[in-house]
Amino acid sequence: METKLLKDLCFPNKCGVYGIPASAEEYNISKTRYLRISDISEDGLLINTDKKSVSDSQIDKYILKEGDIVFARTGNSTGKSYYHEAKNGELAFAGFLIKFSLDPSKVNPKYLRYFTISNDYREWVKNFSLGSTRGNLNANSFGNCPIPLPSRKRQDFLVKVLSDLDAKIEVNNQINAKLEAMAKTLYEYWFVQFDFPSPPTPEGGAKQGKPYKSSGGKMVYNEELKREIPEGWEVYKFSQLGEFKNGVNYDPSNPGNIACPIINVRNISASSFFIKNHDLDKVFLNHSDIKKYSVNKKSIIIARSGIPGATRLISDMEKNTLYCGFAIHFDINKAYNKLPIFFYLKSIEKAINSGSGGTIMKNVNQATLKSQKICLPENEYVIKEFDKKLKPIFGKINLIQKENQKLTELRDWLLPMLMNGQVRVGEVEEYVRGEGELGMVAERGEVYKHE
Repeated sequence: METKLLKDLCFPNKCGVYGIPASAEEYNISKTRYLRISDISEDGLLINTDKKSVSDSQIDKYILKEGDIVFARTGNSTGKSYYHEAKNGELAFAGFLIKFSLDPSKVNPKYLRYFTISNDYREWVKNFSLGSTRGNLNANSFGNCPIPLPSRKRQDFLVKVLSDLDAKIEVNNQINAKLEAMAKTLYEYWFVQFDFPSPPTPEGGAKQGKPYKSSGGKMVYNEELKREIPEGWEVYKFSQLGEFKNGVNYDPSNPGNIACPIINVRNISASSFFIKNHDLDKVFLNHSDIKKYSVNKKSIIIARSGIPGATRLISDMEKNTLYCGFAIHFDINKAYNKLPIFFYLKSIEKAINSGSGGTIMKNVNQATLKSQKICLPENEYVIKEFDKKLKPIFGKINLIQKENQKLTELRDWLLPMLMNGQVRVGEVEEYVRGEGELGMVAERGEVYKHE
């Protein structure tokens, strides 16, 4: 297998182009979407949870085309890559990204997408940026990145196999997006429009099980919210409903002796409802910090900066899971209030992120969150019924999320073997079915090499 430099696989004069030096704007479908480092996942996929737009008189120079690949050039995300496909729509890439336009006569462009999520590539980035406090890499550095280049036939086979896995992951993500939309709609129907099923002892004329408001349930005007709410519901400030706490600021140079998964802002941005626990970094802390900053079953996590206001839940928590200093932990007093509070915070994510007067906020603080107001029923019946409705939806979301993790692990496990020609077509097909030597060895977690 030969090795080429990245710059030798590009079109002339389209190797190492820096992005647009412009500020992000509130997302508008009529404007060009902005691609920033924070819009790219760790495995090079487009994140759609915090879209932004961009405007510039020369924006056409920065629009990505099919076959372009961009690299993050600075900060903790140095080396992170995104391969553009037309199906992702029109994107203009930001100034902290560097673009390389790949020549399809020299390489299968999507092969580069997979190479840049390989351990070999990540090791190259790590070694090259060693000694720099921010880990910067420039266009020249990326241009000289060595690319192991198998035959075109093997490149095409690798792309076909791994693209099929990515396609399944994408379909799963679309299913989860629809399930999340269903959950949001249910919340709005019950807690915003107040058409929850009337309790067994309804007041105000609504019949049991019928939509409360539209069936004549009694409504009363609330001065604090400046609107009518169901009789028997109360208005609370968030400061009355639980405790807010900023996360741990840890010093890597002075570690403790207990390994702890930690939720960072990138984990929040890479999710929409549930933080993916398998993506969490590990830090070593002392018992006192663990006790103070551990999450629990009543936890809601809110991003304090980066994507301020973004709100997430946690599923399948590992022991000693913590949250970083760029996040705020909301520990709910009464567990049964958790989901209505979560969905209320989800409903104001955009408003918090945009701030007042359309100005994008850089940070959210506890005071902002404590002042929020929500109305909740005194009768637990409505909330418990809401939980019952959401349980199967959340169960499906988490099941699909776990399936995607397995598919991602399979893709990453196959990648080096496909590059080196250690796996044949039939073996991959058997693996997907859980059959054959490859499938059995993978199930045992052993390393397999085809002779």
